[in-house]
Amino acid sequence: MAAEPETLRGLERPRLDEWLAAHLPDAAPPFSFRLIAAGGSNLTYRMEDAHGVLRVLRRPPAKSGLATAHDMQREWRVLRALGEHPTGVPVPRVLACCEDESVTGARFYVMDFVDGLILRDAAAASALDAGAARTAMESLVATQAAFHTLDPAAIGLEGFARPGGYVERQLARWMKQVQAAPVRELPLLSRIHDTLARQVPAETLRPGLAHGDYRFDNTVLGADHRLLAVLDWELCTLGDPVADFFWSLLYWAEPGDDLCVLPDPPTRLPQFPRRSEVEACYAGITGFDLSQRDFHLAFGWWKQACIVEGVYARLLKGAGGGMRGAVPEKAAALVERYLDRAAALVL
Repeated sequence: MAAEPETLRGLERPRLDEWLAAHLPDAAPPFSFRLIAAGGSNLTYRMEDAHGVLRVLRRPPAKSGLATAHDMQREWRVLRALGEHPTGVPVPRVLACCEDESVTGARFYVMDFVDGLILRDAAAASALDAGAARTAMESLVATQAAFHTLDPAAIGLEGFARPGGYVERQLARWMKQVQAAPVRELPLLSRIHDTLARQVPAETLRPGLAHGDYRFDNTVLGADHRLLAVLDWELCTLGDPVADFFWSLLYWAEPGDDLCVLPDPPTRLPQFPRRSEVEACYAGITGFDLSQRDFHLAFGWWKQACIVEGVYARLLKGAGGGMRGAVPEKAAALVERYLDRAAALVL
């Protein structure tokens, strides 16, 4: 069993070990843990038992900004629903969920560990040739189309979230986030918000599962470069599938892009298909009308600006901000670039 640090934030031993032994009958204590995802997101631990069997434990961060983004029961419910029905959406098998916050300071759940390739950056994707990159793209898009077109009620997710007004809710939510921690005047942010609010396209599709953060680094690829599992459903809700698709497309960088959302996007490598091909693939599978692309992309850049403005506000207060190596001045400048990109699309 691998060694672990003496203390791991978010885990209170030995009570946690006792709970795991009682609720995971196939697991053999003692357990070791290694933190594999942190920052401002849910804490994700690689858990190994005495027999070397790997599992994953997920719990909220010590300090949460948006409570709904760290609702473990919500994520557990989505994973269980998708795993128990033939949806075409691969997810890890969930094993146990703890609602007793006294066990380790927060609600948490445990799921299977899915071993495979996660394309977190260009280095992780460098060994893929053009054929493998295309296979990965097509699998990524086909899986998103699958959860966008399923009937949530048919898999037990009726009433999971408000089904209508997805973009309106997002506009209100992120504007409220910025206004809750104002650090400077941003008239362009308000102007874009007001313009988008007046131009929200009519919802003509049945609300589907909107993952909210769907991209390669929240999935696991198998040896055949197809998806083995979709991870990180913490932001999932019911909403407009097209809006969720274009939010994902914003992360699909390509060679020559002068502005990217991710610091080192894997899709910027030349062997990956271009965004237009990703869009055509999604439209071909779903048959959805994607003609409102400028609105949705503008909304995406505006939302990114709101997110990074929140990072900037936290950095000014001395907090980590949730961005690796973030510097206040660079975060502030990035907000302005995102807003300029959104303005060019809708103003």
